[in-house]
Amino acid sequence: MSAKTGMATDQAKLLRHLLAVSGVCGLVAPGWLLSIFGAVGIGVFALMILYRLGLVLFGPSSVHLLTNPASLSLLLPTYTILIALKDEAACMPQLANSLMSLEYPRRLLDVKLLLEEGDHDTKNAIHEQIWPEGTELVVLPRGQPQTKPRALNYGLARARGAFVTVYDAEDRPNPGQLMEAARRFAWDPQLACVQAPLSGNVRGGGWLSRHWALEYAIQFNRMMPALARLRMPIPLGGTSNHFRKAALQAVGGWDAWNVTEDADLGLRFARLGKKVDVIAPPTVETPPQQLDVWVGQRSRWLKGFIQTWLVLMRYPSTAIKEMGVLGFISMQLTLGASILSALVHLPWLVWCAVCLLVPDASIGSISLGMLAASYAVGVIAALTVPTSSFAVRLRDILTIPFYWPLQYFAMMRALYSLSRRPHFWVKTPHDMDA
Repeated sequence: MSAKTGMATDQAKLLRHLLAVSGVCGLVAPGWLLSIFGAVGIGVFALMILYRLGLVLFGPSSVHLLTNPASLSLLLPTYTILIALKDEAACMPQLANSLMSLEYPRRLLDVKLLLEEGDHDTKNAIHEQIWPEGTELVVLPRGQPQTKPRALNYGLARARGAFVTVYDAEDRPNPGQLMEAARRFAWDPQLACVQAPLSGNVRGGGWLSRHWALEYAIQFNRMMPALARLRMPIPLGGTSNHFRKAALQAVGGWDAWNVTEDADLGLRFARLGKKVDVIAPPTVETPPQQLDVWVGQRSRWLKGFIQTWLVLMRYPSTAIKEMGVLGFISMQLTLGASILSALVHLPWLVWCAVCLLVPDASIGSISLGMLAASYAVGVIAALTVPTSSFAVRLRDILTIPFYWPLQYFAMMRALYSLSRRPHFWVKTPHDMDA
C-alpha cells in the first residue's frame, strides 16, 4: 500500500497496451475512436457532476456543535500533537501562541516539534518561544525521503498520547478543537479519525487566495461531511486530522513516500474498515498569495493524488472487496475526478473558445450542456458556504471558469515531477503577515 515503488509492472504494461491499441485505432478508424472517447468522456463527467452536486446538497454547512469543556464527563487522556517543521522560523511565535491557547489541560499535552536536521534558524526560533510543558523538540536524522509523513512517523513512534493530531506550523486551530475530538472519540469507540475543517484566512488576500479559500470551504464544509454521513472513503486534509493512536498504528501510520500522505491515509482507513468522521471547530490557514506558490502547492497535491490512485489501482478487485462497490465508485468520483478534471479544464476551455471563434467548429449541444451543468454545480457549491461579503462572492462566482483551468499548469508540473522526482516534497512558503 506504499507509493515507494511507483507504478506497478502490470499497470505500466496495461498503459502501454492501451496506448498501442489507441494508436492503431486512431490510424485505422479515427472517427470511431473519437466517438468512443466522446461517449465515455460524457458519461464519466456526467457522473462526476451529479455526484458532486449530490454531495454539496447532502453535506451540512455545519456539523456537531462545539462542546462546552465544563460539560465533558470523560477522563481526558494524554493528547499528542505532531508538527513537522522545515524552514519555519517565521511561524514559531504564532505556533507557540496557538498551542498555548488550546483548551486542553496543558499537563496532558504531548507536543512533538519534528525538526529536520540542519535547520538551525527554526531551532533557534523555537528556543525563543514559550511552549506547553509537555513539548519535546525531536531533531530527525538525515535520510530519504525528506517528507512530512516521514517526520510524522518519527513522531508517532515517540507519541505518549491515546489520541494524536497533526498541525502545520502556520495553523491557527480553534482552542476547543482537541476537546471536541476527545468527546467524539469517547462517544464512539469505533471511531478511528475525525477531520476538522480547514479555513482560509483571506483578509487582505486577492482573487487567487479567495478562490483557494472557497475551494477549502466547499471541500471541508460540504463534501467531507456528506462523505462521512454516507460512510464513503474520505481523502483527509493535510492538517487537523485527529486519530485514535491505536487505529493509526494498526494501519501502519503514514506512507513516507506519498506527497499527499493525508489523502492516502484516509483511503487506507476505508480499505481497512476504519471509521472516519468530521467535527466542526476549524483550523485557520493562510492561502497562497502568489501564482507560483499556488502552482507549486497544487502540483504537489496532484502528484500525490496520482500516487494514491495508482496504489489503490494496483489490485482493483482487492480494493473493491475492501471498500465495497459503492465506496470504490465514490473514490473514483472524488479522487479520480480531481485528477481528471485538472487535466481537461484548460483544453476544454480552449476548445470552447475555438468553437466560438471559428464558424466551422461546433461544440455540440451535449458538450455545451455539460459545460453549463459543471459551472452551475460550481455556482451552487459556492452559494452553500458562508461568506462575509455576498458582493465579493458574486464576483468570484463569475470568475470561476478562469480559476479552474489554472490546475492544468499544476498538473503538467506534477506529471513532470512524478516522472523525474516522484517523492520530492515541494515546500509551500507561508506569509505570516497575511
